[in-house]
Amino acid sequence: MKISKKVTEAGTDIEEVKRQNANSGLTYNQVKEVLARTGGIGTAQYSDTDPAQVRKGNEPAE
Repeated sequence: MKISKKVTEAGTDIEEVKRQNANSGLTYNQVKEVLARTGGIGTAQYSDTDPAQVRKGNEPAE
């Protein structure tokens, strides 16, 4: 017997999307909670942004 999958009209497997979302990291609300608790201190572990690159972009033009 074949088990039918739940799919969207476009053919997306809904259960697969839910599984991937569950493993994708912090949700928006979880990020807000961490920032509220810590004031942003120590949150670098959650970012892949290179601080040196950000500072480089904010240097005054010569």
